[in-house]
Amino acid sequence: MLDIESAPIQTCQKFFSSTQPEPRRVFHGRGQRYPGHEHLCIDWYPPVLLISLYKETSDLGNFVESVLSSDQHRQIDAVIVQKRYEAGAPAECVYGACAEQITVVENGLKFEVHPGRRQNAGLFMDMRLVRQWLVEHSAQRNVLNLFAYTCSLSVASLAGGARSVTSVDISKTSMLWGMRNHELNHQSMDLIKPIPHNLFTSWGRIKQFGRYDLVVIDPPTRQRGSFDAEKNYAAVVKRLRSLCNPGADVIACLNSPFLDTQWLLDLFAQQCPQAQFEERLPIAPEYQDHDPERGLKICRFTMTSATEDE
Repeated sequence: MLDIESAPIQTCQKFFSSTQPEPRRVFHGRGQRYPGHEHLCIDWYPPVLLISLYKETSDLGNFVESVLSSDQHRQIDAVIVQKRYEAGAPAECVYGACAEQITVVENGLKFEVHPGRRQNAGLFMDMRLVRQWLVEHSAQRNVLNLFAYTCSLSVASLAGGARSVTSVDISKTSMLWGMRNHELNHQSMDLIKPIPHNLFTSWGRIKQFGRYDLVVIDPPTRQRGSFDAEKNYAAVVKRLRSLCNPGADVIACLNSPFLDTQWLLDLFAQQCPQAQFEERLPIAPEYQDHDPERGLKICRFTMTSATEDE
Protein backbone atom coordinates (compact mmCIF):
# COMPACT_ATOMS: atom_id res chain seq x y z
CA MET A 1 0.00 0.00 0.00
CA LEU A 2 1.30 3.44 -0.95
CA ASP A 3 0.25 5.65 1.98
CA ILE A 4 1.15 9.32 2.32
CA GLU A 5 3.76 8.55 4.99
CA SER A 6 5.60 6.14 2.74
CA ALA A 7 9.15 6.57 1.45
CA PRO A 8 7.99 7.24 -2.15
CA ILE A 9 5.77 10.15 -1.07
CA GLN A 10 8.43 11.61 1.21
CA THR A 11 10.97 11.35 -1.61
CA CYS A 12 8.59 13.13 -4.00
CA GLN A 13 7.94 15.86 -1.45
CA LYS A 14 11.67 16.48 -1.10
CA PHE A 15 12.27 16.34 -4.86
CA PHE A 16 9.47 18.72 -5.81
CA SER A 17 10.20 21.17 -3.02
CA SER A 18 12.45 22.91 -5.56
CA THR A 19 12.25 23.45 -9.31
CA GLN A 20 13.42 20.43 -11.30
CA PRO A 21 14.21 21.37 -14.92
CA GLU A 22 16.12 18.18 -15.83
CA PRO A 23 15.07 14.52 -16.14
CA ARG A 24 15.77 12.40 -13.07
CA ARG A 25 14.89 9.14 -11.39
CA VAL A 26 12.87 10.35 -8.41
CA PHE A 27 12.34 7.06 -6.58
CA HIS A 28 14.29 3.84 -7.18
CA GLY A 29 12.43 1.06 -5.45
CA ARG A 30 14.18 -1.55 -7.60
CA GLY A 31 17.35 -0.80 -5.67
CA GLN A 32 15.81 -2.63 -2.67
CA ARG A 33 16.71 0.15 -0.26
CA TYR A 34 13.07 0.76 0.67
CA PRO A 35 11.45 -2.44 2.02
CA GLY A 36 7.95 -2.91 0.70
CA HIS A 37 8.48 -0.62 -2.30
CA GLU A 38 10.71 -2.80 -4.50
CA HIS A 39 7.95 -2.85 -7.12
CA LEU A 40 7.91 0.91 -7.71
CA CYS A 41 9.99 3.40 -9.69
CA ILE A 42 9.18 7.06 -10.37
CA ASP A 43 10.82 9.01 -13.20
CA TRP A 44 10.63 12.68 -14.03
CA TYR A 45 10.68 13.77 -17.67
CA PRO A 46 9.72 17.43 -17.33
CA PRO A 47 6.80 18.06 -17.33
CA VAL A 48 5.70 14.39 -17.22
CA LEU A 49 5.92 12.05 -14.23
CA LEU A 50 6.15 8.34 -15.05
CA ILE A 51 5.19 5.82 -12.35
CA SER A 52 6.37 2.29 -13.19
CA LEU A 53 4.79 -0.59 -11.30
CA TYR A 54 6.24 -4.10 -11.27
CA LYS A 55 3.28 -5.64 -9.45
CA GLU A 56 -0.37 -4.72 -8.91
CA THR A 57 -0.72 -1.93 -6.34
CA SER A 58 -3.62 -0.84 -4.16
CA ASP A 59 -4.57 2.77 -3.39
CA LEU A 60 -2.90 4.01 -6.55
CA GLY A 61 -5.37 6.87 -6.94
CA ASN A 62 -4.62 8.24 -3.47
CA PHE A 63 -0.92 7.83 -4.11
CA VAL A 64 -1.09 9.88 -7.31
CA GLU A 65 -3.06 12.58 -5.48
CA SER A 66 -0.39 12.69 -2.76
CA VAL A 67 2.37 13.00 -5.36
CA LEU A 68 0.53 15.86 -7.05
CA SER A 69 0.05 17.62 -3.72
CA SER A 70 3.82 17.51 -3.20
CA ASP A 71 4.35 19.54 -6.39
CA GLN A 72 4.90 22.88 -4.68
CA HIS A 73 5.93 24.70 -7.86
CA ARG A 74 3.23 23.20 -10.12
CA GLN A 75 5.73 21.53 -12.44
CA ILE A 76 3.79 18.33 -13.18
CA ASP A 77 1.58 18.63 -16.26
CA ALA A 78 0.85 14.91 -16.65
CA VAL A 79 1.19 11.59 -14.81
CA ILE A 80 1.55 8.25 -16.59
CA VAL A 81 1.25 4.89 -14.84
CA GLN A 82 2.92 1.97 -16.59
CA LYS A 83 2.14 -1.60 -15.54
CA ARG A 84 5.40 -3.42 -16.14
CA TYR A 85 3.95 -6.60 -14.65
CA GLU A 86 1.47 -7.00 -17.52
CA ALA A 87 2.26 -8.25 -21.03
CA GLY A 88 3.31 -5.38 -23.25
CA ALA A 89 3.78 -3.05 -20.25
CA PRO A 90 0.60 -1.01 -20.94
CA ALA A 91 0.55 2.62 -19.80
CA GLU A 92 -2.29 4.93 -18.84
CA CYS A 93 -2.35 8.69 -18.53
CA VAL A 94 -4.02 9.23 -15.15
CA TYR A 95 -3.58 13.00 -14.91
CA GLY A 96 -3.32 15.79 -17.45
CA ALA A 97 -2.75 15.46 -21.18
CA CYS A 98 0.09 13.12 -22.09
CA ALA A 99 1.97 13.79 -25.32
CA GLU A 100 3.38 10.77 -27.13
CA GLN A 101 6.83 12.31 -27.09
CA ILE A 102 8.55 15.21 -25.39
CA THR A 103 11.98 16.82 -25.46
CA VAL A 104 13.93 16.99 -22.23
CA VAL A 105 17.16 18.86 -21.50
CA GLU A 106 20.02 17.32 -19.51
CA ASN A 107 23.20 19.28 -18.93
CA GLY A 108 22.29 21.55 -21.84
CA LEU A 109 21.71 18.64 -24.25
CA LYS A 110 18.30 17.83 -25.73
CA PHE A 111 16.82 14.35 -25.98
CA GLU A 112 13.56 13.01 -27.37
CA VAL A 113 11.78 10.72 -24.92
CA HIS A 114 8.56 8.67 -25.08
CA PRO A 115 7.43 8.08 -21.46
CA GLY A 116 5.24 5.02 -21.16
CA ARG A 117 5.15 4.14 -24.84
CA ARG A 118 7.78 1.41 -24.49
CA GLN A 119 9.51 -0.32 -21.62
CA ASN A 120 12.29 2.25 -21.98
CA ALA A 121 11.54 5.93 -22.54
CA GLY A 122 14.63 6.51 -24.68
CA LEU A 123 17.08 7.98 -22.16
CA PHE A 124 18.83 5.86 -19.54
CA MET A 125 19.11 8.32 -16.69
CA ASP A 126 21.43 6.09 -14.64
CA MET A 127 24.06 6.91 -17.30
CA ARG A 128 23.86 10.69 -16.93
CA LEU A 129 27.25 10.93 -15.19
CA VAL A 130 28.81 8.97 -18.05
CA ARG A 131 27.34 11.48 -20.49
CA GLN A 132 28.94 14.22 -18.40
CA TRP A 133 32.25 12.32 -18.45
CA LEU A 134 32.07 12.06 -22.24
CA VAL A 135 31.40 15.79 -22.58
CA GLU A 136 34.57 16.38 -20.56
CA HIS A 137 36.84 13.76 -22.20
CA SER A 138 35.91 13.45 -25.89
CA ALA A 139 37.74 16.43 -27.40
CA GLN A 140 39.39 15.57 -30.73
CA ARG A 141 38.82 11.85 -30.22
CA ASN A 142 37.41 9.26 -32.61
CA VAL A 143 34.61 7.62 -30.61
CA LEU A 144 32.93 4.22 -31.02
CA ASN A 145 29.56 3.75 -29.28
CA LEU A 146 28.51 0.10 -29.20
CA PHE A 147 24.88 -0.77 -28.41
CA ALA A 148 24.12 2.90 -28.99
CA TYR A 149 20.31 2.69 -28.53
CA THR A 150 19.09 6.28 -29.08
CA CYS A 151 22.65 7.65 -29.24
CA SER A 152 22.61 9.78 -26.09
CA LEU A 153 26.26 8.88 -25.44
CA SER A 154 27.15 9.79 -29.02
CA VAL A 155 25.40 13.15 -28.57
CA ALA A 156 27.43 13.75 -25.41
CA SER A 157 30.68 12.82 -27.18
CA LEU A 158 30.08 15.28 -30.00
CA ALA A 159 29.08 17.93 -27.45
CA GLY A 160 32.49 17.32 -25.91
CA GLY A 161 34.28 18.00 -29.18
CA ALA A 162 34.74 14.51 -30.63
CA ARG A 163 36.04 14.64 -34.20
CA SER A 164 33.93 11.64 -35.20
CA VAL A 165 31.41 9.22 -33.64
CA THR A 166 30.49 5.76 -34.90
CA SER A 167 27.22 4.46 -33.41
CA VAL A 168 26.24 0.80 -33.68
CA ASP A 169 22.88 -0.71 -32.75
CA ILE A 170 20.83 -3.58 -34.18
CA SER A 171 17.60 -1.54 -34.01
CA LYS A 172 17.02 0.70 -37.02
CA THR A 173 14.19 2.39 -35.11
CA SER A 174 16.52 3.30 -32.25
CA MET A 175 19.19 4.56 -34.62
CA LEU A 176 16.71 6.81 -36.42
CA TRP A 177 15.68 8.09 -33.01
CA GLY A 178 19.34 8.70 -32.28
CA MET A 179 19.76 10.72 -35.45
CA ARG A 180 16.86 12.91 -34.31
CA ASN A 181 18.69 13.46 -31.03
CA HIS A 182 21.76 14.63 -32.97
CA GLU A 183 19.55 16.97 -34.99
CA LEU A 184 17.94 18.36 -31.82
CA ASN A 185 21.42 19.40 -30.73
CA HIS A 186 22.37 20.83 -34.15
CA GLN A 187 25.28 18.41 -34.53
CA SER A 188 26.86 17.93 -37.93
CA MET A 189 25.84 14.70 -39.63
CA ASP A 190 29.23 14.71 -41.34
CA LEU A 191 30.75 13.69 -38.00
CA ILE A 192 28.33 10.79 -37.40
CA LYS A 193 28.75 7.24 -38.73
CA PRO A 194 25.57 5.25 -37.96
CA ILE A 195 25.65 1.46 -38.33
CA PRO A 196 22.09 0.10 -37.81
CA HIS A 197 23.06 -3.55 -37.96
CA ASN A 198 23.93 -6.50 -35.74
CA LEU A 199 27.28 -5.78 -34.11
CA PHE A 200 28.60 -9.28 -34.72
CA THR A 201 28.15 -9.02 -38.48
CA SER A 202 29.49 -5.46 -38.71
CA TRP A 203 33.11 -5.65 -37.52
CA GLY A 204 34.47 -4.96 -40.99
CA ARG A 205 32.49 -1.76 -41.37
CA ILE A 206 33.31 -0.68 -37.81
CA LYS A 207 37.03 -1.05 -38.56
CA GLN A 208 36.67 1.18 -41.63
CA PHE A 209 35.98 4.15 -39.35
CA GLY A 210 38.71 3.28 -36.77
CA ARG A 211 41.03 3.09 -35.06
CA TYR A 212 39.31 4.59 -32.06
CA ASP A 213 40.47 6.76 -29.18
CA LEU A 214 37.41 6.11 -27.00
CA VAL A 215 35.05 3.13 -26.99
CA VAL A 216 31.81 2.84 -25.02
CA ILE A 217 30.27 -0.60 -24.48
CA ASP A 218 26.79 -0.37 -22.94
CA PRO A 219 24.99 -3.61 -23.83
CA PRO A 220 21.66 -5.00 -22.68
CA THR A 221 21.98 -7.75 -20.12
CA ARG A 222 20.00 -10.06 -22.36
CA GLN A 223 18.31 -9.28 -25.67
CA ARG A 224 16.67 -12.27 -27.27
CA GLY A 225 18.35 -13.35 -30.47
CA SER A 226 21.10 -10.73 -30.43
CA PHE A 227 23.04 -10.47 -27.16
CA ASP A 228 23.52 -12.22 -23.84
CA ALA A 229 26.13 -10.62 -21.57
CA GLU A 230 27.37 -13.86 -20.07
CA LYS A 231 27.75 -15.53 -23.47
CA ASN A 232 28.64 -12.68 -25.84
CA TYR A 233 30.46 -9.93 -23.94
CA ALA A 234 33.80 -11.73 -24.33
CA ALA A 235 33.60 -11.58 -28.12
CA VAL A 236 33.19 -7.79 -27.96
CA VAL A 237 36.10 -7.29 -25.56
CA LYS A 238 38.39 -9.47 -27.67
CA ARG A 239 37.84 -7.17 -30.66
CA LEU A 240 39.13 -4.13 -28.79
CA ARG A 241 42.72 -5.19 -29.47
CA SER A 242 42.34 -4.41 -33.16
CA LEU A 243 39.95 -1.46 -32.86
CA CYS A 244 41.72 0.88 -30.45
CA ASN A 245 44.67 3.21 -30.61
CA PRO A 246 47.23 2.96 -27.81
CA GLY A 247 46.04 5.14 -24.94
CA ALA A 248 42.38 4.76 -25.89
CA ASP A 249 39.79 4.82 -23.12
CA VAL A 250 37.25 2.00 -22.94
CA ILE A 251 34.08 2.52 -20.91
CA ALA A 252 32.56 -0.89 -20.20
CA CYS A 253 29.11 -1.17 -18.62
CA LEU A 254 27.47 -4.19 -17.04
CA ASN A 255 23.88 -4.09 -15.81
CA SER A 256 23.28 -7.65 -14.68
CA PRO A 257 22.28 -8.46 -11.09
CA PHE A 258 23.99 -11.84 -11.49
CA LEU A 259 27.39 -10.73 -12.84
CA ASP A 260 29.63 -8.59 -10.65
CA THR A 261 32.50 -6.18 -11.24
CA GLN A 262 35.10 -8.90 -10.77
CA TRP A 263 33.47 -10.91 -13.56
CA LEU A 264 34.00 -7.95 -15.91
CA LEU A 265 37.59 -7.39 -14.75
CA ASP A 266 38.40 -11.07 -15.26
CA LEU A 267 36.81 -10.96 -18.70
CA PHE A 268 39.05 -8.08 -19.77
CA ALA A 269 42.13 -9.75 -18.28
CA GLN A 270 41.42 -12.88 -20.30
CA GLN A 271 40.24 -11.41 -23.60
CA CYS A 272 42.13 -8.11 -23.78
CA PRO A 273 45.16 -7.99 -21.45
CA GLN A 274 46.24 -4.80 -23.22
CA ALA A 275 43.39 -3.02 -21.42
CA GLN A 276 44.45 -1.72 -18.03
CA PHE A 277 41.75 -1.14 -15.43
CA GLU A 278 41.73 2.48 -14.23
CA GLU A 279 38.61 3.09 -12.17
CA ARG A 280 34.98 2.33 -11.57
CA LEU A 281 32.92 5.31 -12.71
CA PRO A 282 29.96 6.40 -10.57
CA ILE A 283 26.37 5.89 -11.58
CA ALA A 284 23.76 8.57 -10.93
CA PRO A 285 23.37 8.61 -7.12
CA GLU A 286 19.57 8.34 -7.26
CA TYR A 287 20.08 4.78 -8.59
CA GLN A 288 21.87 3.53 -5.48
CA ASP A 289 21.31 -0.15 -4.83
CA HIS A 290 21.22 -2.01 -1.52
CA ASP A 291 23.90 -4.24 -3.07
CA PRO A 292 25.99 -2.18 -5.52
CA GLU A 293 27.08 -5.34 -7.31
CA ARG A 294 23.49 -6.04 -8.34
CA GLY A 295 23.13 -2.65 -10.01
CA LEU A 296 24.87 -0.96 -12.93
CA LYS A 297 28.66 -1.33 -12.99
CA ILE A 298 30.75 1.07 -15.11
CA CYS A 299 34.49 0.46 -15.49
CA ARG A 300 37.09 2.51 -17.33
CA PHE A 301 40.11 0.87 -18.94
CA THR A 302 42.97 2.29 -21.00
CA MET A 303 44.64 0.48 -23.87
CA THR A 304 48.38 0.15 -23.26
CA SER A 305 49.00 -1.15 -26.77
CA ALA A 306 47.23 -2.32 -29.92
CA THR A 307 47.54 -5.32 -32.25
CA GLU A 308 47.46 -5.80 -35.98
CA ASP A 309 44.05 -6.21 -37.54
CA GLU A 310 42.60 -9.62 -36.95
